[in-house]
Parts: sequence; structure tokens; C-alpha cells
Amino acid sequence: MDCRIERDSMGEMRVPSDRLWGAQTQRSLENFRIGGEIMPREITKAFAILKKAAAVANCRLAKLDERRRDLIAEACDEILNGELFDHFPLVVWQTGSGTQSNMNANEVIAARGNALAGEIILHPNDHVNMSQSSNDTFPTAMHIAASIILEDVLLPELEAFIAALKRLEEENAGVVKSGRTHLQDATPIRFSQEISGWRAMIEKTGEMIRLSIPGLLELALGGTAVGTGLNTPNGFAEAAAKAVSELTGTAFVTAPNKFHSLTARDELVFAHGALKALAANLMKIANDVRWLSSGPRCGISEIFIPENEPGSSIMPGKVNPTQCEAVTMLAVQVMANDVAVGMSASQGNFELNVFMPVLIHNFLQSARLLSDGLRSFRLNCVEGIKANRDVMRRNLYNSLMLATALNPYIGYDNAAKTVKKAHAEGISLKEACTLLGFLTPERFDEVFHPEEMT
Repeated sequence: MDCRIERDSMGEMRVPSDRLWGAQTQRSLENFRIGGEIMPREITKAFAILKKAAAVANCRLAKLDERRRDLIAEACDEILNGELFDHFPLVVWQTGSGTQSNMNANEVIAARGNALAGEIILHPNDHVNMSQSSNDTFPTAMHIAASIILEDVLLPELEAFIAALKRLEEENAGVVKSGRTHLQDATPIRFSQEISGWRAMIEKTGEMIRLSIPGLLELALGGTAVGTGLNTPNGFAEAAAKAVSELTGTAFVTAPNKFHSLTARDELVFAHGALKALAANLMKIANDVRWLSSGPRCGISEIFIPENEPGSSIMPGKVNPTQCEAVTMLAVQVMANDVAVGMSASQGNFELNVFMPVLIHNFLQSARLLSDGLRSFRLNCVEGIKANRDVMRRNLYNSLMLATALNPYIGYDNAAKTVKKAHAEGISLKEACTLLGFLTPERFDEVFHPEEMT
């Protein structure tokens, strides 16, 4: 491999000639050969945003000249366009502060800026990292990445899912079916009411996610090493937050207490709690769908779902609720990620949290899985759900829990006797009720209307 020699404060390192990173990135690459989880690209992009914003702020405060600002900005734009991703090779399992990923960004931006300039004009630390520390840039990148994926990726998918459920409600407004509690027959419910419960679950968790976003808009940038803002010019924190806002179109602000923003990750814990709630609700909805579609002859079979692929390599004609299974699996992963996020946030020691890479890796994976899962479940299953109205009606009129409608006329105890006789002898509620002498056939027909029980 063709290499060049790069130098840092610890000495020389051989770096592949076709790579833009420098000695510190190479050291991390060689010292942390752990797993295969590359630092999320959302973090790579967030670093490009904050480095460009820092250069803009430093220029506005007369700390950085316009030429260097523009070179940094151009290199950052290339990163944002995905052109330089190959130059960000570091894994999640590195220093807990994310220092090496910060330096990876500094080195790549400086090298690319120098290549654009045709001369060595940018230094990774002195210019690209000006007025910054890894200790405030990595938490800043976390908040930028988290807020963007929630607002721009997850919430739009969530709204599309809600719209699909609303349409499904409208299509099934007059369909009455048996309700179920404890996996046992219960009183009737309209299918549209059942779907409305699913819709409200998604709407509620959407509200929770939106509630969590303001905390993510507070940026640690400007706190530098321990929160004191050492080596930053007056007004840098505010100017940097303003520049990030201008670049993203989102109203970011500087965190009011940098000692908190460097050592605590509670905003991300709160936001991920909403993601866990969404995962729990999706688990419930997906399980409902696969229960209701179970069959086709030996299950509940009250709904039809799209038949997307063969379900068995040995059983001909078998089709399985695969989208439901994918959603329930990703829900399990999100719930597991929540444990990692919470435990990582608890590891703030004195002035810094040192579990940041694993925390944001899990957070972003959860948001990504939920976004993709909502889209896949909607397109490949939910939008194609059809009520099996014949089975729903048959199950409805075969349900013994319709006896609840008799309570006002024959009393709870007599209604219970009616249910037990009907079940034991395999006869209808009407037959049992009249045989027991509680109501005449004519009176039974007058008071017994299952569709009106919803």
C-alpha cells in the first residue's frame, strides 16, 4: 500500500496516500479494531455542519479570516453531499468522548481545504477546531444528528402511517366485530374503533417525540474542555448556535449551562424514551394484525393482509405475516437500545460523559429502524389490510359475550347461566335463554341487537 508520513504530537504515522485523514485518525484506526460498527453517517454530517458553523462564527468574531472560512465551508459541503464518507473510517468503540471522531473531521476538512487551496493553509487543530474541544463538539454533533433524524426522517414517516390508519378507519366505519380482552371473547366493537386505537397510539407517541425535541436543540458548542468556554472569544457560543440554525433551518440555541451540556445526556434519554414508547405501540399493533390475520382456516382470520412472499420452504402455499415479524423484531431492538442509552447517560464523571459514541449509535439506530419500519409496515401491510366481513359477522354472532346485552333484562347471574348453558350444550344464546325461561323468543329478539352494543 502506498503511504505517506503524517505527524502529530506523538510522532510519525504511516497513512494511506489516497486517504485525507491524518495521524490521529490513523492511530485510532489501528488501536481500536473492535467490531464493525462505523460511526454513524448522521454524526459525520453533523460534524460537517458544526465545523462549518464554527468557522462562520469565528470569522464573524474576527478570529478566522474569510479565505480559511470559505475553504472549511467548501470541504464541509462536500461531506454533507456524501462525497468524503470514505475518509471517515472510525468505529463506535473508541474513546468515550468521541475525540478521535472529532479529530477525524478536523484532519479531513483541513486536508481537503488545503487541496482546494493548492497550499498548506489550514491546520486541523488551529483552524478547523478553533474555539472548540472534542468535549463540546461531540455532544453538539449528537444533538444535531438526533434532532434532524427525528424531525426530517421519523416524524414524516409517522404522519404517513397515521394517514394510512385514518383511511382504514373510514373504509371500515360500519363493520362490527367481536372485541377481545385477555385473548378471550369480549363485547362487540366496530373495526374502525379498533383501528382508531392504533391511530391514537401512534399520534400520542408522535406528540411525545415532539415534546423531546426542544431539549435537543440546545448545543454544548462553546463550552470547550470542561464547560468554562476556555479559548473561545466572547459571543462564540451564541454565534455558533446561530450559524448552525442558519445552515439547518432549525432554531438551535446555545445551552444555558455548559457544565450540564458536557456531562449530562438526559435530553437524549428523554427523547429515546419516546422512541421506546413508539416501539412498544408498534409491537402491540403488529401483534394485533398478525393475530387477526392468523389462519387462513385454523386461526381468527378476521382480516386479510397482503401476501408478499412464500412463507415456507416445505409447506406449499403458506404465507406468513412477515412485516409484522419485522416490526416486532425492530421493536425489541429499540427497547434493548433504550437500556444502553440510559446506562450510557449515567456515566458522566465530573465534567464529562465518556459513553457518548455508544449512546448516539444506539439512539440513531433506533430512530432509523423505527422510520424504516413504519414505512415498510405501511407500504407492505397496513395499506393492504382488508376486513374479512363474513368471518367477523360469524364470530360476532357466535360470541357468548353478547349476553352482556341481556344484563338489564334478566340480571347478571341469569345472563351468566345463559352463557354457561349455551357453551356447554353448543347452542345459541337465544336458545339457552328461552330454554331457561328467562325471556320469550320474541322478547329476546326485541332486546338483543349486537350492532348497537358498540
